Amino acid sequence: MSKKTILVAGGGGFIGGHLVQEFLKQGHDVRSVDIKPYEEWYQVHDGAENVIADLQEKEACYAACDGMQEIYQLAADMGGMGFIENNKALCMLSVLINVHMTLAARDCGSEKYFYSSSACVYNADKQKSEDVVPLKEEDAYPAMPEDGYGWEKLFSERMCRHFREDFGMYCRVARFHNVYGPEGTWEGGREKAPAAICRKVIHAKHTGDHTIEIWGDGHQTRSFMYIDDCIKGIQDITNSDILEPINLGSDELTTINGLVDMVEEIAGIKLERTHNLDAPKGVNGRNSDNTMIQDRLGWAPGIKLRDGMELTYNWIEAEYLAKYGSKTQA
Repeated sequence: MSKKTILVAGGGGFIGGHLVQEFLKQGHDVRSVDIKPYEEWYQVHDGAENVIADLQEKEACYAACDGMQEIYQLAADMGGMGFIENNKALCMLSVLINVHMTLAARDCGSEKYFYSSSACVYNADKQKSEDVVPLKEEDAYPAMPEDGYGWEKLFSERMCRHFREDFGMYCRVARFHNVYGPEGTWEGGREKAPAAICRKVIHAKHTGDHTIEIWGDGHQTRSFMYIDDCIKGIQDITNSDILEPINLGSDELTTINGLVDMVEEIAGIKLERTHNLDAPKGVNGRNSDNTMIQDRLGWAPGIKLRDGMELTYNWIEAEYLAKYGSKTQA
C-alpha cells in the first residue's frame, strides 16, 4: 500500500478518531481536523497532524484539504436522538461544512472524497412499525427524512452526486446505521442508545439504585454496528466502484428492551424499568438491508451485537468508575 496524505474531517469525533487511528496504522500521513478543543477530542493521536478549525468556514476547509489525496468528511454537529430531535437548526447548519468541504476537495484536486451520511435520510413512512422491513437504498425516495438532521444528510448526498456528475469528482457515500463502541460519547446528552443504556445500567449497579428509565415503550427496533466493522466498511466503500449512496450497518435487529436485557446480563443485575413515553425515541422501526454491500463488496458485519456491547460496556464502566467511583459493592 502506497503512502498517502489523508484528511479526516471530524477527526476529534468518535468514528473519526478510530478512522485516524486506522490510517496511521497503515502508515499514511494523516491530518485530523475538528472544531473542539483538544481536551474534548475523543482521541488525539500523536502521529497525526491535529488541527482545531471551524469547518463551517470556507477558508478553513480549503486549508484542511490543501495537499490531501483522500478526504473523509465526517464532521457534523450531531448526537443521539435526544440531541437530533431538539436541535434541528444546529443539525441543518452542518450543510455549511459539506458545501465548503466538497468545493475545497474539488478545487484542491483530491483523488477520493468520502461522505458519511446516515440512515436518518430514509422515508419515515417506511419506519412506522416495529415489525420493520429492512431499508433498501432506494427507500430514501420519495423523500421524507427525519426533520433537520435527515434533510441535511440527504441534501449533501445529492450534492456529492452532482459534483461527481458535473465535475467528474470521485465521491463515495455511506449511510451509517447506529455506530457504537469504545471511545465514544456515553454521557452529556449526545450519546446514542447503546452507550446511554450501558451508562444507566452501570450507574444502577454502582449506586445500588436498581432502576432504569427507558425512552419510549422499548418496543422500538434497531440494528447497531460495532465501530471496527464501520471502519472497514468505510475503506471498502471508498475504494469501490459504487457510485450511489449505500447502506453501512448491521442487519442484526433488536428491540430497545432487548438491548437493555443484554446489558443487564453483561452487568449481572436486573433492574426495575420505567418508560418515559414523552422522551425522544425516533422512528418505531429501522434496520439495514445489506443486500447491495454484500453482493458488491462482500462486506458483512464481523462482530455480533452481544460481543460488541460487552466491549463497549467494559470501556464505559472503566470511564464511569474513573470519574465517579463506586458507592456500593453491588
